[in-house]
Amino acid sequence: MDTETVVSILRQGLYLVLMVSAGPMAAALVVGLFISVLQATTQVQEQTLSYVPKIVAVSAALAILGPWMLKEVVQFTQMILNSIPSVH
Repeated sequence: MDTETVVSILRQGLYLVLMVSAGPMAAALVVGLFISVLQATTQVQEQTLSYVPKIVAVSAALAILGPWMLKEVVQFTQMILNSIPSVH
């Protein structure tokens, strides 16, 4: 296996990680921003207030995007496993 192939596989893997993690991270970001604005307007500065809504948002994002995420990871894994016989 040459260096170019290894770099290509690593690039594809990193891109996959970014794509799969983007949905839950975006949900946590949006909910965190909303809670921060709510805390700033009501002057309630409780640090633990944002944890439960973020957990719910990330769980909902995982429930909605889970099938797509699993499909993408399985396709990548199949591609890696199918390329094993061609390794020199």
